[in-house]
Amino acid sequence: MEGTTTKPLLHTLKVSRRTGVNRVFAVVYTCAIFALLYHHALSILHSTTLVSFFISLSIFISDVLLGFMWSTTQSFRMRPIYRREFPENLHKVTTEKDFPAVDIFICTADPYKEPPINVVNTALSVMAYDYPTEKLSVYVSDDGGSELTLFAFMEAAEFASHWLPFCRENKIIERCPDAYFRSNYSKCSDTHEKIKTMYESMKIRVEKVVEKGKVGDEYITGEQERQAFNKWRKEGEGFTRQHHPTVIQVLLDSERDKDIKGHSMPNLIYVSREKSKMSPHNFKAGALNVLLRVSGIMTNAPIILSLDCDMYSNDPQTPHRVLCYFFSDPAARPNLGYVQFPQRFHGLNNDDIYASEFKYLFQINPVGMDGLQGTSFVGTGCFFSRRVFFGGPSSFVTPEIPQLCPDHVVDKPLQAQQILSLAHHVAGCNYEHQTSWGFKMGFRYGSLVEDYYTGYRLQCEGWTSIFCHPERPAFLGDVPITLNDALRNRKRCSVGLLEVAFSKYCPITFGARAMGPLMGHGYAHSAFGPILSIPITIYAFLPQLALLNGLSIFPKVSDPWFFLYVFLFLGAYGQHCLDFILAQGTLGRWWSDQRMWMIKGVSSYLFGLFEYVTIHLGIATQGFNVTSKVLNDEQSRRYDQGIFEFGVPSPMFVPLAMAAIIKLLAFSMGLVEVFRGRNLDGLFLQKFIAGFVVLNCWPIYEAMVLRTDKGRMPTKTTIISTFLACLLYSAASLTL
Repeated sequence: MEGTTTKPLLHTLKVSRRTGVNRVFAVVYTCAIFALLYHHALSILHSTTLVSFFISLSIFISDVLLGFMWSTTQSFRMRPIYRREFPENLHKVTTEKDFPAVDIFICTADPYKEPPINVVNTALSVMAYDYPTEKLSVYVSDDGGSELTLFAFMEAAEFASHWLPFCRENKIIERCPDAYFRSNYSKCSDTHEKIKTMYESMKIRVEKVVEKGKVGDEYITGEQERQAFNKWRKEGEGFTRQHHPTVIQVLLDSERDKDIKGHSMPNLIYVSREKSKMSPHNFKAGALNVLLRVSGIMTNAPIILSLDCDMYSNDPQTPHRVLCYFFSDPAARPNLGYVQFPQRFHGLNNDDIYASEFKYLFQINPVGMDGLQGTSFVGTGCFFSRRVFFGGPSSFVTPEIPQLCPDHVVDKPLQAQQILSLAHHVAGCNYEHQTSWGFKMGFRYGSLVEDYYTGYRLQCEGWTSIFCHPERPAFLGDVPITLNDALRNRKRCSVGLLEVAFSKYCPITFGARAMGPLMGHGYAHSAFGPILSIPITIYAFLPQLALLNGLSIFPKVSDPWFFLYVFLFLGAYGQHCLDFILAQGTLGRWWSDQRMWMIKGVSSYLFGLFEYVTIHLGIATQGFNVTSKVLNDEQSRRYDQGIFEFGVPSPMFVPLAMAAIIKLLAFSMGLVEVFRGRNLDGLFLQKFIAGFVVLNCWPIYEAMVLRTDKGRMPTKTTIISTFLACLLYSAASLTL
């Protein structure tokens, strides 16, 4: 109609063209799985010996579990969608003065495993957002209660007064100082070199203090700083990471502090919550809830960004992309709880040998969930509506004091005594007693994977989410460069996921009722992921031990059932590879991804399952290990060359090496049988499995026998694994 105006487009979405094909393939493949299980059931019923019954039952259980886990992946393929934002149109529908304030949460826990200079870089990168600085507040949670971290942020506050105007004036895109100075930046003026010199000077000071282990008097330049560090001095040996009072230090105040150009600085607040050995602290979820309450008292921004300490901003326009959804007809999105960006990483080697990119978890599966009710929360790079932490969209949970309500307006200065006193109070270790925090409010307790569990519970309450995946990564993080670090992290996650899977909030039951069967299955894919250790371990040993004893457990090549196995293998692997390549992956990285799937099955998943069982039997206690972010030059060099790093004697390497040894023996015997022309028809599938896995195990053989560097498989682990593999072979020979 004449005289009408079209509202500027802020975002679009389109449904994947592969949706129809995915659905048809899912039906066909499901029929094939049921046919296979029928074949296994016949084998069990027709078993003539105890050994054949045991083998048939083991293979049946394995394929039931593999079939179930495959079925959970189909939720991601039913309606994948792709979104696009237009932040350049944002100024047409609103002005900067109407932008909502943003509170940014950054958590760190150990200055020796998570170097403070890295945490500083993350904070500086988000402080330099293209966003009104008076609307930005950065809260740093130091769960290690370390004066080293506080000192690093005091240095950062001073450097920020130069770094922020430098980024604005030069329109810098990479606003993480370390990333910027490592790049081939343009040295267009003396200012660049001056800023770099200032950064290097700050970095040296911070690293010297960390190396020394305490902040010496020579680094304390003012009375305000001295008073801050006196909190550690007064407590003396009584101030430990497990037992210390609350420390809240306002390092930058937007109402008082200006940069060198006279512009306001973002708020920067250091928080170390009270810790007591007598009170549970609920790991990272507990730290985030303290930040949620402290920020509610001090600034109470309606938008919250949660970031890992090593996940720096790679795009200063990221908040504008988020606003494209929050400002896009809010009346039509009353249930929008959060906008999640994928975890992306810098420093990956060519083939990503440890599959640290997690392309399925962070890029492919979220696209599928986004077409349903929204993606899960992955722990970092997530913009929340503060309201989401106080009950469902239609069931508000009132906090115990009115100052914590999401719509409360803070009308006092940041450093007002009343504000600081109340902030200290809500950060106390006993504050949550007899409250709903962690259960009906805030980040949820009950699992080591607080991110997955919180997102899951929020969506069960009725909140939806958006997956925002721009071409330029919004955030970039570090990756583990040793196999042990990669496996330890997944083992911890496995325990946490199983805690959800076998709780009253099981995604298959509770989740399916709350969100629908597709979303429930989507969340079940992660929750039950560690049970893959059962079929992977069975297939890692049983077919090979049977092959070594000349026992056929799969159909012959001439048997029609053989072609069902071929279809199932090629169908699953083909679909996996196609998804990976279409998500801008490479064949080399896809090969690493499927290899790490097998490796984790007999190591981190297996040990995670065992730890979960022992915890619930009261044999072991729950713990939280911080993944080290410290880089070793020699390990980094080997990682860049694509060489696996074993190095330390880890129990998780023992079953991995055992499986590799058994596979090599079976494959070698299979080759001998091929050359002799014996039983090629009956044992083909077992020989194929052995050969395929031997190919995947090459880095293990190399580390056990061929390498002499410090990253090789420890000799002790090789000897123990060889002995146990021989013992297992002997036992199988007597049994089979």
